[in-house]
Amino acid sequence: MSSGNLSLLSEHACFDGAQRFYQHDSREIGLPMRFAVYLPPQAAQGPVPAVLYLAGLTCNEETFMVKAGAQARAAELGLALIAPDTSPRGAGVPGEAESWDFGVGAGFYLDATQAPWATCYRMESYVVAELLPLLIEALPLDGARIGIFGHSMGGHGALTLALRHPGLFKSLSAFAPICAPTQCAWGRKAFAAYLGPDESSWQGHDASALMRQSTGVPYPGGILIDQGLGDKFLADQLNPAQFEAACSAVGQPLTLRRQARYDHGYYFIASFMGDHLAHHANALASTD
Repeated sequence: MSSGNLSLLSEHACFDGAQRFYQHDSREIGLPMRFAVYLPPQAAQGPVPAVLYLAGLTCNEETFMVKAGAQARAAELGLALIAPDTSPRGAGVPGEAESWDFGVGAGFYLDATQAPWATCYRMESYVVAELLPLLIEALPLDGARIGIFGHSMGGHGALTLALRHPGLFKSLSAFAPICAPTQCAWGRKAFAAYLGPDESSWQGHDASALMRQSTGVPYPGGILIDQGLGDKFLADQLNPAQFEAACSAVGQPLTLRRQARYDHGYYFIASFMGDHLAHHANALASTD
């Protein structure tokens, strides 16, 4: 599957593997997009399982690879890591760079339906229908063993994409995710502009609503979420208890760890990264 020119921008030896940064011309976005991939040393022998990481507001494709401290454990476990950007860059939509929580760096991992955002702000289709197939074809990745996780807005993206595309992602976790975006300021601001005023259309991008609507148990092996209790966004934006209740209602196993003192940043993420990668490695150990 071709998706324009795949250009390797840089490559760095890292824990006997390769840390790479790429750019390509995106069909879904209509603009050049950048992403990062870490290939563990095991990839030299053949396809390896991979975990897709979705970053949060204001971040880009470099943030996770630089700050999360994930590569050492990924090398031990034989996991590839994939990190796309958080939004289109250079779309030229009026107002897209005026707010830190909307527009550039804040694509919310959905396909906008409202003008002028609908043309380029198509992060769901970009990630699911374009980037993953492209990388599975171009790199030594096992397409039957792909997991997903993310942080904050990216945690929202991980939960919703996993629930919206059953069977695509074999494992799921999140750090401080926006669990009920239809009920917090970040989500309502983004959804109103990207999806329009009809709030019924928003439910399909709300992880708690999606879980409540589930007719089965999407992840029998369990979902892992870490949430810092020192997180300044916990009370007003994140709502983990709503997702916890939704999981309980449908019998979805959930490990929601409330971590004393930890805040919303990457020191928190790095502290528990090893647990999350082990969670994914265990679930991705086979294709069953």
